[in-house]
Amino acid sequence: MKGLLPWLAVLALVFLLSALRLRPLATAVSLAWLAWCVWTWIRPTRRGPD
Repeated sequence: MKGLLPWLAVLALVFLLSALRLRPLATAVSLAWLAWCVWTWIRPTRRGPD
C-alpha cells in the first residue's frame, strides 16, 4: 500500500485541478509525473566499485 500512495496522491491532485477548471495545470502535473516515472525506470542503476 505504501508504494501506491504517491500514485493515489497525484491522481487526486489531477482530479482536483481538473474539477477546479485548471486543466492545463492538471495536464502539466500528469506529464511531469509520467516523465519522472519513466526517468526512474530507465535511468542506469548506480553501482559501487567492483
